[in-house]
Amino acid sequence: MLLRMLWRAAVLRRGRAVPALLAMIVAAAVTTAMLNLFVDVQAKLRNEFRSYGANLVAIARDGGSLSRQALQAIDSILAGHALAVPFAYVVARTADGQSVVVAGTDFDSVRRLDRWWAVTAWPRSAHDALLGARAAALVSPQGNFFDLSFQGRTIRLNPAGLLRTGAAEDSRIYLSREDFESWTGVQPSTVEIAASGSAEEVDSLLARLAQALPAAEVHPIRQIMEGEARVLGKTRSTLLAAAVLIILTAALCVLATLIGWVFDRRGDFAIMRALGASESLISGFFAAEAAVLGAVGAILGFALGIGVAMWIGRANFHAPVEPRIAVLPVVLAASVALALISAILPIFLLRRLQPAAILRGE
Repeated sequence: MLLRMLWRAAVLRRGRAVPALLAMIVAAAVTTAMLNLFVDVQAKLRNEFRSYGANLVAIARDGGSLSRQALQAIDSILAGHALAVPFAYVVARTADGQSVVVAGTDFDSVRRLDRWWAVTAWPRSAHDALLGARAAALVSPQGNFFDLSFQGRTIRLNPAGLLRTGAAEDSRIYLSREDFESWTGVQPSTVEIAASGSAEEVDSLLARLAQALPAAEVHPIRQIMEGEARVLGKTRSTLLAAAVLIILTAALCVLATLIGWVFDRRGDFAIMRALGASESLISGFFAAEAAVLGAVGAILGFALGIGVAMWIGRANFHAPVEPRIAVLPVVLAASVALALISAILPIFLLRRLQPAAILRGE
């Protein structure tokens, strides 16, 4: 009988029910989209930030080099959860005696670490060099082979590509680590690390690296760390503020609709009271109507919110946001709770109705 009464109430007063249902759908859709984005956006933003380079750096103390054991310790601690790229540096001499900074590294790893570098072509063969824009004008303005010397040892290099960053890299020459070590015998002194995860996870990794590398200074790159934290914080605040604003708007719409229901159906409730229905029964019936409204809105809004979240992910990050079914119970419970909270004032008004006065037409 209760289900029949709920169904008849929805059918006969669908003009009143539709606006409230639409409000619940919108609130549930926004909540679903925000909860899905809340997790995926953080991961996608962190991935985007990793394209701007390292957020941690380990530098050998006193201008020395990092031992092979230290490099192995870094790889062991990271265990595939972060990208670490070693760099070795020397100051070499050109054929005409000018000084230039030369770095040795692994080009495949650098391409993944510093995706923001503007490179015309990456070295592929032995004795190929990547020249910073300013260094190229110094050692090979015509793009020809050139010689560099370090501690009496000379190497002839082929300018394979040009690098432009607008920073210190433009004044350096980059060689493969194999060519660099066979020429200079110098081991890496710096390791740049791109670590993903929350601020707490990155701080934990920083502490572990500092403990395992007493011969090195391990510190964060503040510009990247602070910029990432600032963007993630503002993104979370924006998502939360948008969700709260729309949910409050939906709650007001549902409240107005339920109050309208009370005044439109005063006669129905008066007859129910006259036939012996208790206040608790009528209040329960009204609360059940509100709960059903919240549940239906939650299910429809969940489906809509998943679609919205996937569209936002594809439009902004060129990758879909993964639908999370675990969000449905949360959205369902929140929607039903919102509807029941909105029903508190109408139920209070309902309890104050006087059946005798209403049935007399007063």
